[in-house]
Amino acid sequence: MAQALRQSAQRTGGLVVLSDCPLNAETPLALLGERVTSLPSVFVRCHFDLPRLDARSYRLAVGGEVSRPLELGLGELQAGRVIERRVTFECAGNGRVSLHPRPPGIPWGYGAASTVVVTGTPLADVCARAGLAESAREIVGEGADRGHVVPGREVAFERALPREVALGERAILVWAMNGELLSVEHGGPLRLLVAGRYGVDSVKWLVRLTAVSQPFAGHFQVSDYVERRPGEPDVPVGPMRVRALFVDPEDGARLARGPVVLRGVAWSGAAPIRSVEVSVDGAATFRDAQLDPEPTGDAAAGWRLLWTAERPGDYELVVRAEDDSGARQPLEPTWNALGYGNNAAHRVHVRVL
Repeated sequence: MAQALRQSAQRTGGLVVLSDCPLNAETPLALLGERVTSLPSVFVRCHFDLPRLDARSYRLAVGGEVSRPLELGLGELQAGRVIERRVTFECAGNGRVSLHPRPPGIPWGYGAASTVVVTGTPLADVCARAGLAESAREIVGEGADRGHVVPGREVAFERALPREVALGERAILVWAMNGELLSVEHGGPLRLLVAGRYGVDSVKWLVRLTAVSQPFAGHFQVSDYVERRPGEPDVPVGPMRVRALFVDPEDGARLARGPVVLRGVAWSGAAPIRSVEVSVDGAATFRDAQLDPEPTGDAAAGWRLLWTAERPGDYELVVRAEDDSGARQPLEPTWNALGYGNNAAHRVHVRVL
């Protein structure tokens, strides 16, 4: 699978493979500027080996705190209300490489994110069909992927959503991406995708939904995917933090003197992007970039700034965004032991010739 992805990526200018087993690969920053990331270039995050599910015999079990337990095939799900939405989704470890000392985990640069068009049915509709009880506080999604998290302890990948998130319009049971049925590396035949929240909540290879009345305490809920700092309580990852990135120029680029168009993207899980600021002097001063006028919804916004590079030399370019909730990217990262949620301002170094 990893070799096939590499070959496909090479044909399209796609993925940077970080690990083969399990498979983890990121999208090159230059491709994040596309309105929709091409499928061979969509980032891949796997915790265990890829499971193999037959779409023809596939069933999604729905149980727990419900009045009508269900088992639904793909056809039954597709016969319900169908929605299509363009979304940007991101791994909680995106940007881990800029934390020092480097935490353990996949060494994500800034390409553990992609923008795709998903097709599916609202999770809320399936919960209603099952008769979700008032006692249900969380909905636990279980994937078909499983493996050892410590020697001798094998677990399935499971993650819980708060009731209000599960019943919101941004939680979708997805069977197609960019108009094609989900491939195995992206969670086919069915995955959960929760727009606005880090990718850990978007359980792939979804085989079971369980409504629970007590807070879920699975491995990927309380032992992993938390921001952990000495002497402080763990903070669970959740909504994607505000972030802006350069897609052009790339780090280390050599530029000719004269006008240069700086370009990038920005997104936030909490609210629409309000503004993007760019510095060409290492964050000493900032200028407002121009945001693309197109409404973005749950997808990244494009931005651009015309810079006239008048003098030869080395420059540190810095970009940061602010969303409508007032959240703004910090200039420096805040370290945590597992390397999650780092949304410090993006910096690239260029040389003007």
